[in-house]
Amino acid sequence: MRTSNVSYLIKKGISSVWKNFIMSFASFSILLVSLLQVSMTVLIMMNLNIIMGNIEDTNEITVFIEDGVSEAQVNKIHNTLNNNDNLTDVRFIPKEEGLENFKENMGEYSELLSYLDENPVPDTFLVRVKDLKNIKLAVTAISSIDGVELVKTSDDFAGALINIRNTFSVIIIAVLATLIIVSVIVVSNTIRTSVFARRNEISIMKYVGATNTFIKLPFFVEGTFIGILSGAAAWGLTWFIYDSVFALFTDNLSLWEMFGFFNLIPFNSISPFVLIINCVTGAVLGAVGTVFSTGKYLKV
Repeated sequence: MRTSNVSYLIKKGISSVWKNFIMSFASFSILLVSLLQVSMTVLIMMNLNIIMGNIEDTNEITVFIEDGVSEAQVNKIHNTLNNNDNLTDVRFIPKEEGLENFKENMGEYSELLSYLDENPVPDTFLVRVKDLKNIKLAVTAISSIDGVELVKTSDDFAGALINIRNTFSVIIIAVLATLIIVSVIVVSNTIRTSVFARRNEISIMKYVGATNTFIKLPFFVEGTFIGILSGAAAWGLTWFIYDSVFALFTDNLSLWEMFGFFNLIPFNSISPFVLIINCVTGAVLGAVGTVFSTGKYLKV
């Protein structure tokens, strides 16, 4: 196909967007809403992963050492913990430091501890698990170390976090799949209506020898162009909505930090990436919708 023909068909496809403005606007609106929901869903998932990671970092395992264990044995336990691939941030708290921390937590009642004959606080290790899914495996491994008296952790809390993450992942995948299917169907119906309205024009083009590609290309351009416009508009709305919500968590940061809402992703840092993804996704959805409609309803 000559370059002049391609240029003509592209211009014809874009101009048909305005000639069939009502149906084009319907496709644009549906794609806009779908892409907006997809963008916000993905951004929420990205930030949820950060929040879950922040919460996981606060979920420590406390390892109490048996009383009377030698310094050499304590060092051996320390090395064993450091060499465990499931563990990170291994920190040793000697009994003297542990007692001081306990006094600080007791506040005005700390004087009661001064009547004790000996320090009741054992040497302790604080460790974190790299992946909460392996927390039970880590606890089992730590408990089997010689010199370890007790391992304390919150299995219920860790299990709840894992269930929340898995649930959100399933929901988001289902939402994304549904939005994509709905978008393709709506665009297909819109292009199908446009094809039906121009059936006489298409028949004439066939009679004068127009090829399948020559007839289909304007519809393909139309769907792709609508998708790109929808992607750009969805990007702008996503930026506005995301920044408005983001401000809620940054204005009162000290309060939200308690629930893991910190180090969230600012939109400025991912703005170009979101724009490109939105426009490409919109173009693909528009193009796929066009292929479905023309392939089924154009007898070319």
